[in-house]
Amino acid sequence: MHNKINSNKKLNEQMPKRFKKPSLLSWIGWVIFFSFIIMAVNNANITLDRLGNGVLNMGKFVGSAFPPDASRIGPIMQRILETFEIALVGTAIGVVLSLPIAVLAATNTSPHPVIRSAVRSIVSMLRTIPDLIWALIFVISVGLGPLAGILTIAVDTIGFCARFFSERIEEIDKGPSQALESTGASRFGIIAGSVIPIGFPSFVGTSLYAVEKAIRSAVILGLVGAGGIGVELNTAMSLRRFDEALMIIILILIIVIAVEQISTAIRKKVI
Repeated sequence: MHNKINSNKKLNEQMPKRFKKPSLLSWIGWVIFFSFIIMAVNNANITLDRLGNGVLNMGKFVGSAFPPDASRIGPIMQRILETFEIALVGTAIGVVLSLPIAVLAATNTSPHPVIRSAVRSIVSMLRTIPDLIWALIFVISVGLGPLAGILTIAVDTIGFCARFFSERIEEIDKGPSQALESTGASRFGIIAGSVIPIGFPSFVGTSLYAVEKAIRSAVILGLVGAGGIGVELNTAMSLRRFDEALMIIILILIIVIAVEQISTAIRKKVI
């Protein structure tokens, strides 16, 4: 009898839970959710005619883009190199600045709760504002060209890396830090001797993700005048030189895939 009761309990535990009647608040939430979807579809003016014309226009674009035009491969490659430099330099600056910012934002390394809250608010602000907005701000501030792109990537990287760096620092085992503290080590010594070495593999992995992200962002930043291959792509599309635009898109695809493969290989060795 006892065994039968236990088997019934195990069977009940394995059975999926019955669907519970949603609360009034849940119903209100779902109604609001679907109302927004209906409003969005209505405002987007999605019709079969527009979709059909879109397919035809896409076919015309593809037809006029093939074969890709490689007549300006030299200037295009220079812009590709400029894009890579913008992404690399901006990410390097952002990663270097992210580490001390993350130390100030982490609960176990920040010198004061007020400083921690202030730094976290700044990081959230940097992360919340889209990179295109930062690009427009820096284009106005320092003018057109790669410098605006580098500053944009640096700010965007700080918002990305500082958050994940600080979270990793908070997850680090307190044992090594307490051991150094018991020997009379200073706060800087504890951070340099235990926190950074332990979190280094994670920092490297996050930094590599930031590089991949920066490559994609640097391509888009050229559309607003922040340098890079985006300038060439915008010009080609505006002048309806779709065959040249396709050549640029193919080169961008090759660069992005190559960076992702190299980044993956480095992460496997480090982490």
